[in-house]
Amino acid sequence: MKSYYDNKVILITGATSGIGRELAIRFSESKCTLLLLGRREKRLLELQEKLNHGVCKVFTYKCDVSDRAQVESAYKQMKMEAGFIDIAVLNSGVSYRMPNSGSNVEDGESTFAINYFGAVYFINELLKDYIPARKGMIVGVSSLAESRGFPGSGYYCASKAALSIYLESLRVEMKKHNVKVITVKPGFVVSEMTDKNEFKMPFLLSTVRGTDIIYRGIAKEKRIIQFPLRLLVLIKILKLIPPALFDLLGNMKEFQKVKR
Repeated sequence: MKSYYDNKVILITGATSGIGRELAIRFSESKCTLLLLGRREKRLLELQEKLNHGVCKVFTYKCDVSDRAQVESAYKQMKMEAGFIDIAVLNSGVSYRMPNSGSNVEDGESTFAINYFGAVYFINELLKDYIPARKGMIVGVSSLAESRGFPGSGYYCASKAALSIYLESLRVEMKKHNVKVITVKPGFVVSEMTDKNEFKMPFLLSTVRGTDIIYRGIAKEKRIIQFPLRLLVLIKILKLIPPALFDLLGNMKEFQKVKR
């Protein structure tokens, strides 16, 4: 049975763990070319070895997405080895839990450098090819945490909010160029990031389940892929709460447990 992903060149950043790694495994079931990018070279090579026995071709690239020069160099190498990138899944991300969101500026800079600019740098390169070709798809992985400033996660929430708004603007602008832009907004999905959390995460999904939703959503070319539904409903309610009530809730112990 023909797959939507057959004969496509697919880039995944943040491919060494979590959603990125699981997406690579799912995509590898199709006759595609995978470009896997991450900072941990050993993990990239291990994943390449795992997937090379399938029907797809796999290339790996060690790159720190917060470094624009590295992104430009990696992109140039990708084009030389694989040609036009049909789908770019920009998934790299970090989160620092802190009692005071303004207590460590360095963490804030790092969060934005990876979560926001890491995507922007790649998009800048992609559009140089996408606009003239009048084709291509950008899939940016944001988070449901972009909805409000959850206590202890100010940098993370702000970086994801910035990414979501940027992608929305880009989606509208790129329509006339026939370039598709998809924003992915997951809730809690099992990953190295969520493994660090010491609290109960509401509506936590397995990596496989979360990835399956994204995989199917991309194939349907949805503008926004957000899940799980129950957490999404809760988030929408929280967005309607007036500032005074949100401040009150934000100082309650149970409320402070929700961050992604």
